[in-house]
Amino acid sequence: MNAIAQTTVMLAASNFLSRHWAATAIALTLVSLLVFFILLMARYVRIALNIFIDTPPPLSMGPLDFQRLGGEEKRFRSFDGTSLQGMHLRCPNRQDYRGTIIFCHEYGSDRHSCARYARPLLDSGFDIFAFDFRGHGESSNRSRYRPLQWPSDKELEDVLGAAAHVESALAAEGKPTDIGLFGISRGAGAGLLAASSDPNIKAIVCDGAFCTDTTLIALMKRWAHIFARVKLVYEHHSEGFWKILLWVLLRFARPKLGCKYPSVSRALKEMQPRPIFFIHGQKDSYIRVDQTRLLYQQAPSPKYLWVVPEAKHNQSVIVQPTQYADRTIAFFRRHLANEDINENAIISPADSIEEVA
Repeated sequence: MNAIAQTTVMLAASNFLSRHWAATAIALTLVSLLVFFILLMARYVRIALNIFIDTPPPLSMGPLDFQRLGGEEKRFRSFDGTSLQGMHLRCPNRQDYRGTIIFCHEYGSDRHSCARYARPLLDSGFDIFAFDFRGHGESSNRSRYRPLQWPSDKELEDVLGAAAHVESALAAEGKPTDIGLFGISRGAGAGLLAASSDPNIKAIVCDGAFCTDTTLIALMKRWAHIFARVKLVYEHHSEGFWKILLWVLLRFARPKLGCKYPSVSRALKEMQPRPIFFIHGQKDSYIRVDQTRLLYQQAPSPKYLWVVPEAKHNQSVIVQPTQYADRTIAFFRRHLANEDINENAIISPADSIEEVA
């Protein structure tokens, strides 16, 4: 009986295939292509995830680059309750006080690296509040979160926590709660994310800023020979393919790393207009200057862009220390202290005409 049933099924299947051979061939082809695409994406995602997690950023802060500044140590909390360590540096002449700036350090650094940038600002009448991001310096780290060089929602919460702490302190002193923000690399990205939701952040300096989305796509394209050994294959992927790969990559990374990676580009597009000063090293081979140019194009006006010749990643302050100090001071005096400072003090006539808007 079983043999008869099996024969009947086989005859029925044979008859179906003979009548619908074209549809069957198309279905098998589609299934094969789907399996191929899934296997291809799995390979791409696996390698891209390794690049995303394990690619080390350049070491831009050496132990002898600066002398530490001493300040009033403060313990405060991020928006999610994580305990963070901060330091309040006050300008020496209190009668010259012009405003308070939050300093957001780069990945792998700490609050003391503000000494590279803060001295001229302090001497010009600005207070500085520097803090350690979670997992850095003396700040805590909660749950399974692993800090990387990409700005995540955790760094966003840290900056918002620092801003809330400073704004509360200013209000208690009877001062305006408008603040400036000075961010380096990942700290710059986190600062831009925070500024999109905190209207009290009135002026922003971003050195080496980048968007995770566009930077990762650029890196994946640059290293595509790892994904596909056939040049014809990886040179003809559409832009849509890379966006799909990025979407899948970030979805895989979220549970593995315990965080989300908001888009800095999207935050800029949604941000209420406020002054932003972008600074980037011309010879930055890690985050290429076109990444900052993209952010500059997406940012609302007023905005400025200074590409520093001969400077590598986060090295602009070392290559051009005097200009760096003069320009950042002029920017904050004009846009945080609301002084009548000529824009040529921020972006000189020698700079490209496209670099101020």
